[in-house]
Amino acid sequence: MARGRSGLWEGLRRTRYGLALAVQAGVAAGLAWFVAHDLIGRPSPFFAPIAAVITLASSVGQRVRRTAELVLGVAIGIGIGDAFILLVGSGPWQIGLIVLLAVLVATAVGGGTPLVVQSASSAVLVATLTSSTGLPWTRFFDALVGGGVGLAVMTLLLPLNPLNVVRRAADPALRALADGLHQVGAGLAERERSTIEDALAHLRAAEATFAAFSAAVTAARENVAFAPARWRNRGALALYVDGASHITYALRNCRVMSRRADTALGDDETIPEVLPVSVGLLGDAVDLLRQEWAKGVEPVAARERALRAAAECGKAYEEGVGFSGGVIVAQIRTTATDLLRASGVDHAEAPRLVRRAVGWHGRPHSQRRKPASRSGLGHPPT
Repeated sequence: MARGRSGLWEGLRRTRYGLALAVQAGVAAGLAWFVAHDLIGRPSPFFAPIAAVITLASSVGQRVRRTAELVLGVAIGIGIGDAFILLVGSGPWQIGLIVLLAVLVATAVGGGTPLVVQSASSAVLVATLTSSTGLPWTRFFDALVGGGVGLAVMTLLLPLNPLNVVRRAADPALRALADGLHQVGAGLAERERSTIEDALAHLRAAEATFAAFSAAVTAARENVAFAPARWRNRGALALYVDGASHITYALRNCRVMSRRADTALGDDETIPEVLPVSVGLLGDAVDLLRQEWAKGVEPVAARERALRAAAECGKAYEEGVGFSGGVIVAQIRTTATDLLRASGVDHAEAPRLVRRAVGWHGRPHSQRRKPASRSGLGHPPT
């Protein structure tokens, strides 16, 4: 029963998130037909609403490019279809050959899937409907009308709020990363390999949510660029746009750290108490970053927590670490740098702050090595 309710609420949540796009597509389809049929006088402009819906529903994040591909694909298909039918007529084998040529031409010009599909489908329409309509070129005109209406709806009439879209996409990604780090820290503290293995599996699964986050950032950047009504969101949105790639780097570094933590426990290495504390602080930093981004404020608390994580991991050398422990320290430092970069710290300043937190700032490289640890393995990274 509980699972059923959970599934119902999840479905309602997805429906609510998709409502804005559904409204956009519905309005665009109706307007495209109205403009082409009632204003311009096209008797049956079926391709206009199709083009409008494709522009909106299939191209989030790349609508301008996809609309151009849509129109170009229609032009290629119509051109090849018209020329070929004039030369050899129509029929089953002619249709097959027309589609073959249309796909080859679309591929040769470097088009993506939308261009290839529209080239092939337009060629089929020309080959099968030319005799009944007599004006195959009008489908190209319909595509122009539909694509233009779709872009107008997207940018002027009903522009989506890009900040809401990005926040919804960022939240599960950042939660997954923070939860994974806290789980790895708990596994290290309790010396439970199964806990770390579960955390690593969750971090790997989080790749999908991070891909959705990246796609949302791309879509939001486009939306803000072309929708004047959303220009006021550029400041808060910049926090996500500028930090998205660095958060993805942090995810990858955390997976490396998790695998090394599992190896350290498998090899029965000494795990200094500060290491699980440091990993947990990284998780706190990610969670604070999520909260501060959502509020649209500068992530000061997230930076402070990331630097605390770096400072704690630097103490591990005083207690002694093995080879894998040294790698864990290095990955904590790298992840802390990623989080600082995600929070807006300059690319040169971020590693400098981490080195200062560890206690190595301004020291010559020759003095950064310490005597071998009690395990006889590993030295602090330089």
